[in-house]
Amino acid sequence: MNLENPVDLADAPEVESQPVQPKLWQILGPGLITGASDDDPSGIATYSQAGAQFGYGLGWVLILAWPLMCAIQEISARIGRVTGRGLTGVIKQHYPPIVLHTLVALLVVANVINLGADLGAMGAAVQLLIGGPLLVYVAGFGLLSLILQVFVRFARYIAWLKWLTLSLFAYVAVAFVVHMPWATVGYHLIVPDISLKASYLTVVVAILGTTISPYLFFWQAQEEVEEVRERDHARPLERAPGQSGPEFRRIRIDTYVGMFFSNIVAVFIVITTAATLHAHGVTDIQTSSQAAQALRPIAGPFVFLVFALGIIGTGLLAVPVLAGSAAFAVGEAFGWHVGLARKLGRAPTFYAVIALAFIVGVGLNFTRIDPIKALFWSAVINGVVAVPVMVMMMLLSSRKVVMGQFTLPWPLKAVGWLATAVMALAAMGMFATWGA
Repeated sequence: MNLENPVDLADAPEVESQPVQPKLWQILGPGLITGASDDDPSGIATYSQAGAQFGYGLGWVLILAWPLMCAIQEISARIGRVTGRGLTGVIKQHYPPIVLHTLVALLVVANVINLGADLGAMGAAVQLLIGGPLLVYVAGFGLLSLILQVFVRFARYIAWLKWLTLSLFAYVAVAFVVHMPWATVGYHLIVPDISLKASYLTVVVAILGTTISPYLFFWQAQEEVEEVRERDHARPLERAPGQSGPEFRRIRIDTYVGMFFSNIVAVFIVITTAATLHAHGVTDIQTSSQAAQALRPIAGPFVFLVFALGIIGTGLLAVPVLAGSAAFAVGEAFGWHVGLARKLGRAPTFYAVIALAFIVGVGLNFTRIDPIKALFWSAVINGVVAVPVMVMMMLLSSRKVVMGQFTLPWPLKAVGWLATAVMALAAMGMFATWGA
């Protein structure tokens, strides 16, 4: 078997022991961080636009998306944990180079634009709070995130990211400060209010594209590989099948909790902006900072403050995921040493891609191209690009030549294909109604 750039395996005997009944906070890791990073400033802008434009009418999309997210993220995690390779490495083994390079190129472009937009949104949030030079804040956040990602030990950095997920509770708190018609909210979460208008379907695809997004697949699969590198006695499950029971349980709990956390926060952002902005006739929101600013005269300074601080916290969580997933994809595509657990000298090209992603992302904010306005449309693009990636993931995870004895159980396979079909139908519906 070709083991190009797999998990580094020591020569010591393979011990399959795992921690006995770890605490929930110890179990939560790749899934929690992946889910929380999904609510980045790009996601906040998308959810704010949904709430401002359509009120409570699109909350049902996030309820529908939760089991679909859980399935597809669990599948990506399983691929990484079983094979000891990231998603790019597995695709490289089983698909032609043109397919691999096209997907990696699309992923990198989308990630860098998203990264630049998130940095811009973080800088704009600080400017809203204290004034001052926007571009200095943007460059400062980019430099800070780069230094932390490159020079802080992986285990410590991941622990910091886990604590940053608590910043998302800001959006839950906001919903309980403003006047909220909970009966109306509950009704619309359960009863879909579906329209076939192009604007409606475009927002649906944007929501699905920012919740079921390609960079999340690549990140969570690779983080499972990183977990194997960092944990004593852990091995890829194809080499240590006895570890499969507790590992699959850990992955499922981690993923389901992380995706629930992600989606419940998204729901609160939608209903908060619906109860405030939409209710007061503010229906056109393009950025997360614009949403925060629009909230100030309507909902008061406290809501504005919490909303703005949440943008900064979620940005600090999301930008390393965007840069890291791009670097993982490029590195595995070219067979480089990759991994945040590696020191700089052991993976210089991998860290160079991370640095380049931050440089370009920051640089976009210094050009006439406005990366902030690209946030919403980057979610739409991700929703379309996700479909072929999901198809390949489903095919790979169902093949014994890839997964050995750990091919997908039929319930997970069924929901995974359902998620793929929903994403494909949403994208086709959007294109069919454009210009109508």
